[in-house]
Amino acid sequence: MSTDDRIHKQRIAEDLEEPAREANNLAEKLGLDPFPVNYWVVDYDEMNELIAYGGFQQRYPHWRWGMQYDKQRKQGQYLGGKAFEIVNNDDPSNAFLQESNAIADQKAVITHVEAHADFFKNNEWFRLFGTSPDAAAMLERHSETIAEYMEDPDVSREAVEEWIDHVLCLEDNIDQHRAFTTAEEWSDEETIPEDVAEQLDELDLSDEVRKQVFDEEWVEGMADDEDGATFPKTPETDVLGFLRSHGKAYDEDSEKAADYEEWQREILEILRKEAYYFAPQKMTKVMNEGWAAYWESKMMADEGFAAADEFISYADHMAQVLGSPGLNPYKLGFELWQYVENRRNRREVIEHLLRVEGVTWRNFADTVDLDAVLELLEPAPAVDDPVGNLADLDPEDPRIDAENLERARNGEVDLEKYPWKPLTYEGLAERHYSLVAAENRGFLKRVSQSELERISRYLFDTERYDTVEDAIADVDRTTGWDRMLEVRESHNDVTFIDEFLTDEFVDDNDYFTYEYTHTTGDFRATSTAAEDVKKKLMLQFTNFGKPTIAVHDGNFRNRNELLLAHHYNGVQLDLREAKQTLERVFELWGRPVALKTILKEVDEHDIEVARRRDREPEPTEQGKLIRFDGESFEEEDLDDEEVADIMATEVDYDTKPDDWL
Repeated sequence: MSTDDRIHKQRIAEDLEEPAREANNLAEKLGLDPFPVNYWVVDYDEMNELIAYGGFQQRYPHWRWGMQYDKQRKQGQYLGGKAFEIVNNDDPSNAFLQESNAIADQKAVITHVEAHADFFKNNEWFRLFGTSPDAAAMLERHSETIAEYMEDPDVSREAVEEWIDHVLCLEDNIDQHRAFTTAEEWSDEETIPEDVAEQLDELDLSDEVRKQVFDEEWVEGMADDEDGATFPKTPETDVLGFLRSHGKAYDEDSEKAADYEEWQREILEILRKEAYYFAPQKMTKVMNEGWAAYWESKMMADEGFAAADEFISYADHMAQVLGSPGLNPYKLGFELWQYVENRRNRREVIEHLLRVEGVTWRNFADTVDLDAVLELLEPAPAVDDPVGNLADLDPEDPRIDAENLERARNGEVDLEKYPWKPLTYEGLAERHYSLVAAENRGFLKRVSQSELERISRYLFDTERYDTVEDAIADVDRTTGWDRMLEVRESHNDVTFIDEFLTDEFVDDNDYFTYEYTHTTGDFRATSTAAEDVKKKLMLQFTNFGKPTIAVHDGNFRNRNELLLAHHYNGVQLDLREAKQTLERVFELWGRPVALKTILKEVDEHDIEVARRRDREPEPTEQGKLIRFDGESFEEEDLDDEEVADIMATEVDYDTKPDDWL
């Protein structure tokens, strides 16, 4: 880097010191608790490199990073995409800002990053890897270890890269619902029964003795013994961990399985550990991006962190992010978080109104003027405009930050720039109370009769209010944000969507499903029902949207073969990709491998009949076993009993493991 470039970046960094400091202060005022964040200014190429490396400056040598860098660069060059930031899950977190961004974009990035750092620190799925990951150091060590193996004269670089390729085909086949443990800690205590033929080979018997005592018919009979020992005792979804403990490498010279070399075993464990580290980010993409977009909007727009001359630019870029086509995690997450807030705030108001004398769930609509209620919920002048009412603010008021109030009155705080300084969390919650926002004023009025009845049934507080005014005066304006903070700790995308994607949400936000139809040969909208929208979304986010594959038997048919099973949820595998993956798994197991799955079969006659009747054909679900022996594939049909353990039921279509609930 030239001296001029260094000076230029330093100048940008100095200009961003105050926004970064104040964004952190505001985030904490809003109830967030982020990791400390180090901000770095980088140029266009450096940003593309960081994105290719997953947000880190150093990763193990491999062609995948160059491919991702080229993809990112071309996306910006030809598709007009622009990277504004990247932040990693670490303590402290490191965020990288592109030097060419305008100041409005830099501020937006900083507020966005503070929310990400809060999510990293407080979401329990990230804590499965550890409370302080020290990820940058871990990935640097991994990089150095793999680089040393590649430079080892006894190990070819090509062999290392090929081994990495094999493992990466399975990088999502881990148990992301279990806290990370090393393969040694995790390893099943059972051992693999050795193959009979391999045992005979090791005895080094003469051909004559072997033919007389152990003829081929006897060997095959032993190998075909269906009652041989099987393991693991229950299906194992950490396929990488199972292979790390029990796999062998296929040796082409001897045409047999051989114990892993030390470098193979260590690299497999390194890549498995990295898969566990990155898993929570894949499991919470909608929640995390929606969370960051929500608080960015709250700080930049609602609290004026974007200056007057910056706001139009910020609003335009925010609209582009939320308006991107397809399944947009920013938009879906942002809308779901708003719904969580509004729904909890509405419940708080309804609970208080149902305790007013004379108000019941049956007469609620006739006795309560919700327009008047919304007027009562408007923030008090002291919190709505603390700058204009500075002289009247009461330092004893829990909504007022007494220390900052005194500093503001002494002229030590720029209230025109940071009007939120004299307010506490309670004050800011009232100032930004969601139900009185223009876009949400109909939300309270949409309360259904069934919801009123449900709230009333579980309303155990017997204290009554004489008037609606008294009831509203007791409403806690922080309940919406409090609920969001609770949900942020415990959920992942699947449970988040399952709990909050309701009929009301689907109707309000116009979500629908679409499918490929055999009768028309194109994609058509198929349903606006919340149940169908939820099912489709959950299928896309369960197991990172990838098929769930588990080890069912490491001694399949008593031949030391590996049996994998696809836990079918109504979506069939891509058979071509499945076979390519089995070829990789063979290299990690060293012996034949098999995959049990279910395929949907539709013949042309069924399609034609369905077309004439203007409906979709009903596919036949057929169990299949696909086996690869290192040279060729075999396929066989399985009967219903043989695939009963992987067949989806109505409950299975929800795709949530029981231990998530």
